[in-house]
Amino acid sequence: MAMNSLKDIYIDQLQDLYSACKQSRDVTSKLVNAAKNEELKKALQAGVDGIENGMSTMSDLCKAHGVDPTGEHCKGMEGLAAEAKAHALDEEFGDEDTQDAMIITQYQRMAHYAIAGYGCVKAFAERLELSDDVTKLDKCLDASYDGDDHMTKIAEGKVNPAAA
Repeated sequence: MAMNSLKDIYIDQLQDLYSACKQSRDVTSKLVNAAKNEELKKALQAGVDGIENGMSTMSDLCKAHGVDPTGEHCKGMEGLAAEAKAHALDEEFGDEDTQDAMIITQYQRMAHYAIAGYGCVKAFAERLELSDDVTKLDKCLDASYDGDDHMTKIAEGKVNPAAA
């Protein structure tokens, strides 16, 4: 499909975000199991739940615009998910706190990618005057910021000092 309008880009990016959510959910589920700090485990599980909510929202928005949410494959998140697996799961760690610090690092990289994606599609929806979409996307964006902030607090308050 040729990109002929902002609406075409908007739909493409909703599908891309759906794919990104699916990939980040899968690797974040594995990060939950690898984390040792209980607060981190709970935050990661909340992250999985939030990502699933994002997937559901992207699916609903795509369907409302008459497209299949699975129409794209997000190469950007594919790379971030592979990096998370390589650096937080497959790497050898001599210390649990050090691995937890790496888990937070990799999770936040994926979260920042989601923040950028949600911010862009929200701006497109605003320009296209899709107010219901804007409301839904704003919730996804806020949830991503909240999750990222919570991870920073865990890192700065417990995990990084223990890993040091």
